[in-house]
Amino acid sequence: MAAPLSISSNPLTSRHCYRLQFPSTSFKGNVSVLGANPSQILSLKLNQKLKTRKQQQSARPLVVVSQATSEVVAPERFRLDNLGPQPGSRKRQKRKGRGISAGQGASCGFGMRGQKSRSGPGIMRGFEGGQTALYRRLPKLRGIAGGMRSGLPKYLPVNLKDIETAGFQEGDEVSLETLKQKGLINPSGRERKLPLKILGTGELSMKLTFKARAFSTQAKEKLEASGCTLTVLPGRKKWVKPSVAKNLARADEYFAKKRAAAAEATSEPAASA
Repeated sequence: MAAPLSISSNPLTSRHCYRLQFPSTSFKGNVSVLGANPSQILSLKLNQKLKTRKQQQSARPLVVVSQATSEVVAPERFRLDNLGPQPGSRKRQKRKGRGISAGQGASCGFGMRGQKSRSGPGIMRGFEGGQTALYRRLPKLRGIAGGMRSGLPKYLPVNLKDIETAGFQEGDEVSLETLKQKGLINPSGRERKLPLKILGTGELSMKLTFKARAFSTQAKEKLEASGCTLTVLPGRKKWVKPSVAKNLARADEYFAKKRAAAAEATSEPAASA
């Protein structure tokens, strides 16, 4: 058995060469159960590395077989020197202003003179050289085509014929909540915030109490003729500046006094007579 460490001197030079010699062993168990001999542990690790290298070298390389030609084609690895775009995916940019022979020299395809040949934003969309443009010649449209908010509904309409067949009894109250319970209206989205409006299509054969934001002229006449009670609910107050609200209150007070004075003036001649 060779010594774990042997020193051999070179007669030609004064330097010494140190050579490590490890004993060969056939141990194949767990390295951690060995003793504290470092030479045995190093030799086992070197043997394991050599075995893995031999296995990698003996492994067959990956090949691709083409079904059409039945030829074995070795796969090409991606490297920095062979990366590039697909053929035909990139087109060479046209070089303008590089001489007349290049095809796009001199004016670069923009013509000799005119607004379109100058630098800058060019002309606006819809411009027709100074004449009245098409978007100005066409008339303005009503409804949703004239603006996004002009065609949106402002009320939840309900006709008298629908109220007649809804199952209301004599003296019942007709409001937004009761109509929802009866299933006549089922608002969703933006319509949930809209008020109720009664329309006059159809007839009503019973006396009911109506509470709505608005009544059509025909519906109001029919309901008053049948003896129904109408209650117009107040709308949402529009916000105004405090100074404007103060001036409006003063104006209401002034006109109220004026109406009271006019009523007194008309009542005095009648009392004297």
